[in-house]
Amino acid sequence: MSSEEETFQASSSSSSASPPPASHFIGKKEDIVKAVRVTKLVNGCRNVLVLYHQGQLHAMDTRCYHSGGSLQYGDIEEFNGKLCIVCPWHKYKITIAEGEGLYQAVDNPMVKPLRTHWCSKGVKQRIHKVTEVNGDVYVTLNNSSEAIESDVYQTERYRTL
Repeated sequence: MSSEEETFQASSSSSSASPPPASHFIGKKEDIVKAVRVTKLVNGCRNVLVLYHQGQLHAMDTRCYHSGGSLQYGDIEEFNGKLCIVCPWHKYKITIAEGEGLYQAVDNPMVKPLRTHWCSKGVKQRIHKVTEVNGDVYVTLNNSSEAIESDVYQTERYRTL
């Protein structure tokens, strides 16, 4: 993982006295915890899903990198020790911490029984930084210039109302 990706890895912190520069208010933590998932148009240009799972807040682009499925309806499951959101349309697995696409590979298709293992497709979903300040939740958009596949679904055509 590059240092830029580490900077935008979703995290939760309440040690700050004020929100980070260029962050966007999402809502009260207690409301997000109660709702479990919240979607919001951030900065007029990005649809972001903020989710609360196992005591942590995470943020990512709302639509799946593969075909634009709405991740707000995806299940959270563990694959190879990593928490993933599973796209409800085509069952693509995306790590909620890094935005990495995972797939199950077969070691040797000629050997029975088949032996499989989980592999990475690389970062496919844009992940954003989450910060909590005095019970308020903020998101700082990952503005990396490196193209990420989920960027395709950040156009007006896919905009959530």
